[in-house]
Amino acid sequence: MQQQFAWTLILIGLSIAIVGLLWLLIPHIGWLGRLPGDIRIENENVRIYIPITTSLLLSMLLTGLLWLLSWMGGAR
Repeated sequence: MQQQFAWTLILIGLSIAIVGLLWLLIPHIGWLGRLPGDIRIENENVRIYIPITTSLLLSMLLTGLLWLLSWMGGAR
């Protein structure tokens, strides 16, 4: 049980490191945040940004990734 928990922590740490590297290496993804359904309101003094579609897309991708990891872990 403890060994499985240790591997889980290692995978979480590696995932965070990969996301950090991607954040550094890909400074600007042009289409991300400008999808249809993302709400952007700009005025002289106010900027409001509500990334609805981007959030849904990222949620689906992360859900699929976690499902895949769970499925691979259950196949042992």
